[in-house]
Amino acid sequence: MTAPVFLADAAALRASDVVVLDGDEGRHAAVVRRISPGETVELTDGAGQLARCVVVAASKQGLTCEVTDRVDVPEPRPRVVVAQAIPKGDRGETAVETMTEVGVDEILPWSAQRCMVRWTGERGDKALRRWRSTVREAAKQARRAWLPSVGDVVTTHALAARAGTAALTVVLHQEATEPLGALDLPTDGDILLVVGPEGGVAPDELDQLAAAGAVVARLGPTVLRTSTAGTVAAGIMLARTARWA
Repeated sequence: MTAPVFLADAAALRASDVVVLDGDEGRHAAVVRRISPGETVELTDGAGQLARCVVVAASKQGLTCEVTDRVDVPEPRPRVVVAQAIPKGDRGETAVETMTEVGVDEILPWSAQRCMVRWTGERGDKALRRWRSTVREAAKQARRAWLPSVGDVVTTHALAARAGTAALTVVLHQEATEPLGALDLPTDGDILLVVGPEGGVAPDELDQLAAAGAVVARLGPTVLRTSTAGTVAAGIMLARTARWA
């Protein structure tokens, strides 16, 4: 079984061969996970630094870890970015959790025209914090050295601007004729996947994204929920890159 992963301060990982994991992360490791001396853990800063360690001491405040090996994990290329239309209820957290586990590098909450939920004020801030917390925990569960980012909410106009900078932008649409698995993929840059809301992507949104260079593709013969489409699409793309070779 692979060693559990915990997030640690970047400077601390570089400064010494003995790293103290304290704070909420350390207490979770020692009290909730019950990691004890002699066990192996991996510590990462979420930006490619990875330290393999043996726990030499544990208390209610955290762990003291002795570094046995250090690895600099290159940033995965190409990057997979998902613009996820904001769904209702807890489906958004399900989406970002599974997308993180499958390997997505960045998630953009998209306030699409047909979204039934609007993230405004404190409600929006709270929802965004939940997405980011969910991604953090899912990244550790998936043993990732690179923590995916969750950006601020984007409008369709901002999303179109982002599409113009991506190596490939794909809008998932059930009426498209081109299958996602048949698209030519870049070997570098960003692959931006656009997942619409339950009501679908509005025609003028499709026009804006197409004008920015996006292509339209379908996942398969069935229609998926917005909370699962991004994960499936990312898996299809990643399986065709060197990242999953």
